[in-house]
Amino acid sequence: MNNNNELPAIACEDLRRLGSLAFQGLGLSQHAANLVSHVLVLADLFGLTTHGLSRIESYGERLESGGISASAEPLVESVAPAIARVEGRNAVGPLVGMVALEAGMQMARQFGIGLVLARGSNHFGPVSPYAYIAAEHGFASIIGSNATTTIAPSGGSDARLGNSPLGFGVPNPDGNHFMLDMAMSVVARAKIRNALTRQEPIPDNWATDANGKPTTDPRAALDGFLLPIGGHKGYGLALVVDLLAGLLSDAAYLTHVKSWVDAPDEPQNLGHFFILINTARLGSSAWLQERMTDFAAILHQSPAIDPVAPVIVPGEIELKKMQRYLRDGVPVEAPTQRLLDLYASRVA
Repeated sequence: MNNNNELPAIACEDLRRLGSLAFQGLGLSQHAANLVSHVLVLADLFGLTTHGLSRIESYGERLESGGISASAEPLVESVAPAIARVEGRNAVGPLVGMVALEAGMQMARQFGIGLVLARGSNHFGPVSPYAYIAAEHGFASIIGSNATTTIAPSGGSDARLGNSPLGFGVPNPDGNHFMLDMAMSVVARAKIRNALTRQEPIPDNWATDANGKPTTDPRAALDGFLLPIGGHKGYGLALVVDLLAGLLSDAAYLTHVKSWVDAPDEPQNLGHFFILINTARLGSSAWLQERMTDFAAILHQSPAIDPVAPVIVPGEIELKKMQRYLRDGVPVEAPTQRLLDLYASRVA
């Protein structure tokens, strides 16, 4: 048992195999299913359970209805020495993401840097699994995706842009990688739903009601719009992510992105971007490790306001959880376990 959540824990490799079998049961090839499971299990290892194998519910619904193509194989097209496009062909998002990531790393090995723009995709999970994989291979990364519209533009009163994830990664050869993974809203809708369940008010900087007015009522917030981080600055940053991930990739952008909730049987045509930097071209592993270790030490040495909450570097919480879950097993919610077993049972 996992003593943190009191949930049944599954060994990482067993969970990865089960995830792969489940996606094979939904029609993916073994290779594609392995890649998807790898991304989602990494999310679970980092404690990002809302974006891990629990996504088998929404992905499965859309695969079953034809909203996502189970048989699609993304195509990579080189458009310049260090730029490539990926046509996702409406494949499941983590598959498109892994194809794009590998294409970017391959170009960065050759040229020192690689930019990949992907279109025709779907929800690809959190950014941190891709940043982690890149860091493990010695690549720094900037990765983003657009998303279904849930945020009103600054000064606007209806949803025109998505809560697009954006992430950064810088490798440390000792494994203590820098990983920053964030969305463009102050909080996720899940936190507002949790407040509604507990019948608690929310801070007035989390969301607006349907008329665009700040609210402390979680029910009104769920009927309204999320607020971006940093006000108009967060709004601008969200637009940059959509310009790179959606507009330049020739994917859908802003209100052209279809909602997977409202139209689960229709392609979303989401876009992603991956920028990979080969740190081996900048210096030796020993050079990078020394500088990354010093970088973290400078931050850790700042006296904490709260002694029980010392200063951390982005990525530390996730990597510590991964170490614990690799040792003790990954906690899995019962509904997720049931769906994984159901779909996996289809594989002879």
